[in-house]
Amino acid sequence: MVNVIDYHPGTSLLHRLNPVAKLALAVGIIAGIFLADSYLLLVGLIALTIALAAVAGVADRMLRLLKLLVPIALFMLAIQVLLVHEGEPILGPVTDEGLSIGGKACLRLLGVALPLMLILMVTKLTDLANACVEHLHIPYRYAFTFTTALRFVPVFSQEMDSIIEAQTARGVEYDSRNPMKRLRLMLPLCIPLLISSVGKADASALAAEQRGFYLRTRDSSFKRYPFAAMDLVTLAAAVALIVLGILF
Repeated sequence: MVNVIDYHPGTSLLHRLNPVAKLALAVGIIAGIFLADSYLLLVGLIALTIALAAVAGVADRMLRLLKLLVPIALFMLAIQVLLVHEGEPILGPVTDEGLSIGGKACLRLLGVALPLMLILMVTKLTDLANACVEHLHIPYRYAFTFTTALRFVPVFSQEMDSIIEAQTARGVEYDSRNPMKRLRLMLPLCIPLLISSVGKADASALAAEQRGFYLRTRDSSFKRYPFAAMDLVTLAAAVALIVLGILF
């Protein structure tokens, strides 16, 4: 996950859009995914997300992320199939209604995660926070908290990798094929990771306070994020996706 959601610099149309327009496009796709009731539209919105990733030059990273999400989506599909018993039986406890509901839940999981990850791949977190503060009038402390939490995801992942490597050097076998054994070995690692996380969060808060974090206002940002014609087109496309979700 460290290399998947990191910002990827580029000059594509998606990179040049206003961060708020990118966020609106992602929200439009996600809203369309939630509102859609047809498989055609669900698959189409996921394909649109992958096509946008290809245009932005991050298709390989999007496919890697997709490989991570597919097993989770299939697990959700299996749960839905086993729990939903309405409809005509197909094979054992599997019914056509269960397959339909499970398939849509599976596609919705993929359709919700991919657009958000795509926005993170083509937008600097600083630009996203500043643009939301400028145009959406979100208090800077909330935007900063959100973007900082995203920045800490790869940091915590690296910390976990370091702890696992240290424990592996001491003879702990984390490569076991037994998932329950691996889970039992991973749980004790949460304590050192939590201690390290608290230390990093405290250091970050102290550094932000020393730099006058509480004095920052909406006008403190040096860079401005005006809307261009393509940004307005993107906003209209986001609204159109929501309308498609309502109609289909």
